[in-house]
Amino acid sequence: MLRVTTRYCRTILVVAALLGLAPSGHSLAADEVSIDTMEQRIQPCMACHAEKGIDLQAGFVPSLHGKPAGYLFNQLMNYRDGRRDHRAMEYMVRNLSPDYLREIAEYFAGLEGEYPEPAAEPSSAAMRDRADALITRGDPERDVPACIACHGARLTGAEPNTPSLLALPSHYVAAQMTSWRSGQRQAAEPDCMHTIAERLSSEDIYALARALAAQDVPSNREPESEPLGDLPMDCGSVPMPES
Repeated sequence: MLRVTTRYCRTILVVAALLGLAPSGHSLAADEVSIDTMEQRIQPCMACHAEKGIDLQAGFVPSLHGKPAGYLFNQLMNYRDGRRDHRAMEYMVRNLSPDYLREIAEYFAGLEGEYPEPAAEPSSAAMRDRADALITRGDPERDVPACIACHGARLTGAEPNTPSLLALPSHYVAAQMTSWRSGQRQAAEPDCMHTIAERLSSEDIYALARALAAQDVPSNREPESEPLGDLPMDCGSVPMPES
């Protein structure tokens, strides 16, 4: 049984205050915590999402630095509204307004982190060839578009809503693709990633996850400056709110 101590309660309240989640009617003394900047407010996020220490070979936590603000905002809204299932993330954002979530997204989009070394390539030549085909050419027989068709030739994503596929842990990629395939992870309709994941085998997903984690991050890490033309599928990513 968890022993609830005064120190434990204060820790929870400090974390809540950092994200603007302090319970209604509860105020913190000035000597307990002083929150003035977004950098201070997102420290609970950095406990898991800091660039350093991310394990691309077997980790589960993605980096957020430099991803398009529209994508990050969409994911925060998906957690808040139940389209993505993760208890800790749901708790962190469930009481935050869309405007505040947009501020958080824009803050992370403006950060540039230190990316870890790539993971080891898949050991099987057949697995490497299959992953390379899916990344660069897709699978026309299954109507699966190439990853680069939406995520850019450098796989660094595109503004405003398409994320980079680089420097992501292999286990995280595999888990997300599997969640899309099963419908556990959802996005606004038409949910193109669910459609794509349904057409991939478990072996395809594993090969992609391993190969993407082994990709080098290019010197130009910026996402494409504008949406890519002639996208192979319609995606219903929720647009960012107007300023």
